[in-house]
Amino acid sequence: MISTKDFRTGLKIEIDGKPFEIIEFQHFKPGKGGAMMRTKLRQMLTGQVLDKTFRSGEKVKKPDMAVVSMQFIYKEGTDFVLMDLETYEQMNVPGGNVGEAGGYIKEGDTVKVLLYNGGLIGVDLPANVNLKVAQTDPGVQGDRVSNATKPATLETGIQVNVPLFINEGDLIKVDTRSGEYLGRE
Repeated sequence: MISTKDFRTGLKIEIDGKPFEIIEFQHFKPGKGGAMMRTKLRQMLTGQVLDKTFRSGEKVKKPDMAVVSMQFIYKEGTDFVLMDLETYEQMNVPGGNVGEAGGYIKEGDTVKVLLYNGGLIGVDLPANVNLKVAQTDPGVQGDRVSNATKPATLETGIQVNVPLFINEGDLIKVDTRSGEYLGRE
């Protein structure tokens, strides 16, 4: 059990059998009565955000969660096949559970996954990844207008906007949070 005095940003708690992550919290004392804790919570299964107030000293359950390092082996239809690096057990994960993160991982990459009651609910990627450009229009000599971009399809199938001088086969660095081009490798 977790007490409200232990609340902090990023803490995972369970309310009514559902996992939540604390986004914001604020301790306050109304003019009358005991102290309270005002929180903003994000449900980890659906992404829904809600506000909830707890009495000071109230206890909530700790969710059955684990962070495990897994290796992405291959894609089977829309499913991602991941392998636990400790037990070598494979897990088929629907593409919807992986979300946009699936566009930034390639075969053989190791990622940290968040498991809740044995099922995957999130993939934690590094802040940026290096990916090869699979398809883009060729750069034209002398076409170096500042801030001009063109679409490029990367080796994982995701599309990002890159500067005009980037060509097919170039290795680029991409921000996994925003999908922005960061530079050439």
